[in-house]
Amino acid sequence: MSFFPPSMQKLIHELSRLPSIGEKSATRLAYHLVQNDKKLAEDLSVALRATVGTVQLCSCCFHLTDTELCKVCSDKERDGTILCVVEKPMDVIAIERMGEFRGLYHVLHGQWSPLRGKDPDQLKIKELVERVKQGEVSEAILATSSTVEGDATALYIARLLAPLGIKMTRLAQGIPKGGELEYADDITLSRALSGRSSVAGGY
Repeated sequence: MSFFPPSMQKLIHELSRLPSIGEKSATRLAYHLVQNDKKLAEDLSVALRATVGTVQLCSCCFHLTDTELCKVCSDKERDGTILCVVEKPMDVIAIERMGEFRGLYHVLHGQWSPLRGKDPDQLKIKELVERVKQGEVSEAILATSSTVEGDATALYIARLLAPLGIKMTRLAQGIPKGGELEYADDITLSRALSGRSSVAGGY
């Protein structure tokens, strides 16, 4: 990489920080942008600045939006009594892609993972409890990943919500153990959602 001009070295370094992008892939991308498609580079720069400057978290569910409320939360036709709790915004996209779920969402922005330094108080769990305490929610679907960390997160939330007397369900095991929601196909995700099972406070 030292054979490239300093500015290109910087570009390669920044691109390599993206998920699933190693140094070789970053180098190919950087070369394409500076050598073959400078118009794309300019458009990408504009899009990045616009997105970073306007996209924020929904004040209700913490999904991504460029307004105070996201598209789902501002939809008056959605069923506010059913709340689907997911780990990340991409999980909302995966479920919405099916076109079957008509409830609302709550995005945690992570999972309880002590080994990675992620504690429950770093997630949007306190905000979830406050939403449920408002009284409209009658069922919380704990749609965290089917991993050790995802299961631990669901258990922790279930114990917090149990005293509030709402129904708690977990996605059926159409999602393979160790699988993440955003990578599940539509049919598998649909079956997991429709076949969800009840969750007790003690799990």
